[in-house]
Amino acid sequence: MKNFLLQFFTWWNGQTLGTRFHTWRHGAEVGRDESGNIYYQGGIDSEGRTRRWVIYADQAEASMIPPGWHGWIHHRVDVAPSQEDYAAREWQKPHLPNLTGSAAAYRPKGSLLSGGHRPQVTGDYDAWTPGG
Repeated sequence: MKNFLLQFFTWWNGQTLGTRFHTWRHGAEVGRDESGNIYYQGGIDSEGRTRRWVIYADQAEASMIPPGWHGWIHHRVDVAPSQEDYAAREWQKPHLPNLTGSAAAYRPKGSLLSGGHRPQVTGDYDAWTPGG
């Protein structure tokens, strides 16, 4: 019952009932990534292309899509990584979640939340005043 209510009332917790029904009717599984996300295609979108979507294994976080699958889901490439020998490039970094709003978020020098003080103004800036 809990899963039913989560699917009915939330979109960030896996798939909704509407997505589950659409996937059941039109979806064909294309592959899975190392995070457990499942990728589907089926039907036609408004531009006449095959519709592609992902069912997230955990919370719906768009940055959790790896680079190879990102290209496929946005129609940048026609062949899914599961259907070819895709290997990430050496310059591609592993995924880091979006830390905004958490204790591990980036706080620059002078931020009120970092506990520091703003750097002193150097004097090379004059504030604009109207009519001045």
